[in-house]
Amino acid sequence: MGPGNRPLDLDWLEDFMALADSGNFSRAATVRAIAQPAFSRHIRSLETWVGVDLVDRSSHPTELTAAGQKFHGLAADILAALEAARIKACAAQAEAAASLRFAVTHVLSLTFFPQWLTTLEGGEGTGPIHLMSDSLQACEDLFMQRRVQFLLCHAHPAVPNKADELGLPSRVLAHDTLVPVAAPPAPGQPPILLEDSNLAAQPLLGYSEASALGRILRHQLLARREVSEVFTAHHALLLKAMVLQGRGMAWLPHSLVRTELDEGRLRSAGEDAWAVPVQIRLYRQPTELAPAAEGLWQRLSDTPV
Repeated sequence: MGPGNRPLDLDWLEDFMALADSGNFSRAATVRAIAQPAFSRHIRSLETWVGVDLVDRSSHPTELTAAGQKFHGLAADILAALEAARIKACAAQAEAAASLRFAVTHVLSLTFFPQWLTTLEGGEGTGPIHLMSDSLQACEDLFMQRRVQFLLCHAHPAVPNKADELGLPSRVLAHDTLVPVAAPPAPGQPPILLEDSNLAAQPLLGYSEASALGRILRHQLLARREVSEVFTAHHALLLKAMVLQGRGMAWLPHSLVRTELDEGRLRSAGEDAWAVPVQIRLYRQPTELAPAAEGLWQRLSDTPV
């Protein structure tokens, strides 16, 4: 906006540059493919917007005033910058269309996604990949805002997330189990062994509401039981680190703690009845996607779970 908040028409700048190059209103109007009276009005409108005369109409050929000469250099920079911005925006759009964009919950971005993608590719590249890792709540927001094509998260048929509620297309990629684990007891201390009668007395390291695993665990197991959460976070890896330090027990994906259980650094804190099965599920946008994304989705039909 210029003086008096009048809008600036970029055509006026182009007209001004043509006039400065030709030094003649008639020739400049021909170059710009508009009638000379309209061309003259554009130049006058630009001068009104700037607030000073830019052209010395008494000279032949037409010359720029001192103000016009100063304005000319700056206007050239502005037009060049706008053209560069247009080119970069088009290039960014082309890159985005050719790329795969995922929103992936924290733990899956580290434990599942890399190996899954390698297996899916089968030695063939998929092109550029953009991955955004966060809590389920944040990943759902990215997905609903269409900033990503795919959402990868833990899921459960009885605990719908936002994508489930909207009936968006999805495929189960794998299965896992939430298992209660704790560090081996210190000498002279009893091990943690869950029972309904002692659950409230156990120091539980729990998930926040933003966590997919937390939603599933509460719905399937803890909603009707009294528990005592001494620490909450939406990152399963953080809860695992706290458990390894002996700060309490937590329900963690078996795939995340398999090695520690095998090595004895963690132990089961409950029988099989305390385990909660979960899915690893990939959701996609309901509309047609870019060819690279559609190709990935099609390949999933040939990939066994």
